Amino acid sequence: MAKVGIVGSTGRVGNLLINALVEDTELPLGAVHVCGELKRELPSGVLVTNSMQTLLENCDVVIDFSAPEATQELCEEALKNPTPLVIATTGFTEHQQNLMLEASKEMPVLYASNMSAGIALLKQLVEQVSRTLKDFDIEIVEQHHRHKVDSPSGTALTLGEFAAKGRGLELSDVRVSGRDGQIGARSKDEIAVMALRGGDIVGRHTVGFYNDGEFLELNHTATSRETFSKGAIRAAKWLIAQEKPGLYSINDCLGI
Repeated sequence: MAKVGIVGSTGRVGNLLINALVEDTELPLGAVHVCGELKRELPSGVLVTNSMQTLLENCDVVIDFSAPEATQELCEEALKNPTPLVIATTGFTEHQQNLMLEASKEMPVLYASNMSAGIALLKQLVEQVSRTLKDFDIEIVEQHHRHKVDSPSGTALTLGEFAAKGRGLELSDVRVSGRDGQIGARSKDEIAVMALRGGDIVGRHTVGFYNDGEFLELNHTATSRETFSKGAIRAAKWLIAQEKPGLYSINDCLGI
């Protein structure tokens, strides 16, 4: 029976993953990676380690909800011991993104900045609306809890990429992440990606399309982090059945 390893086990989603996997008969928990101290009990037989090598040697698929530095170490070690990877960490540098791409040449890697089915569908809707409503201004606003360390969120940037794709643009060429002072009128192609932080907001993303006389807003709100943990487990079960290396998305997993 295949077993799953967790990177980021001391985080909020990591804790939810443990809760779900200790009860999962199809894909049980095999090992957890910790950087500090895991302040909870685990079933007997579950390995706790601070070594990525040891983690990979004791599981058949890895779910990663950690930090970019930990994901980098995971990918580096996985290149020596190829293992399917489900990666949900955000805030990567260009080097870390390239390292994940290198890993995907040797093993199946599913990367998603958001593991929810709703966001997977929203990305496609955003691209379609962007392509259709070419004269509409695009503004993206994301809201998260006060503890989130990267900004804008990886999900907001992904939505921005799909909005830009719908118009044949590169987000890096048109993105605006702040406005202050006498900056002049809004340019035609710019796509704003703004971040709000406060309280315990799990996650809310709004993609707005604004024109004279009307506007359309597409919203997604996560009300529980279980949305992400359940989505990651679903992705892991799908990924271990993939025989070919490659970089997969949550949309591949859902078949949409």
